[in-house]
Amino acid sequence: MAANVSAPPLAPTSVPSYAGRTIPVFAFGMSLSLFFVISYVICVIGYLLLPGLPINHAALAIFLPGFELLTLPSFVLGLVESFAYGWYIALIFGPLYNFFANRWR
Repeated sequence: MAANVSAPPLAPTSVPSYAGRTIPVFAFGMSLSLFFVISYVICVIGYLLLPGLPINHAALAIFLPGFELLTLPSFVLGLVESFAYGWYIALIFGPLYNFFANRWR
C-alpha cells in the first residue's frame, strides 16, 4: 500500500495593494516609445498602400517637426521623434505619478 503523503500547506499569499504602486519609468518609457513608433509606421504604411483614403497624413508634420511626406531622411526623423516623444512623456509623467502615488499612500 502506498503511503498517503499530503503536500504541506501553502503559505498564505497577500494580494498586492495598488495603493503606493509605482510606475517603472524605464519600462513605461520603452513601451510608450515603441507604441508611438509602431503607430507612426502604421500611419506611413497606410499612406503608401492606400493614398486615396480621406486621411490627411500630412498632419504628421504638425506633431513631428521637420517631417515631410515622404523621403527617407524624413521617415527616419519621424521614427526618432516618435521614440523621443514617448520618452519625454515617460520621464515627466512617471516620476510625477510615482511622487503623488507615494505621497498619498
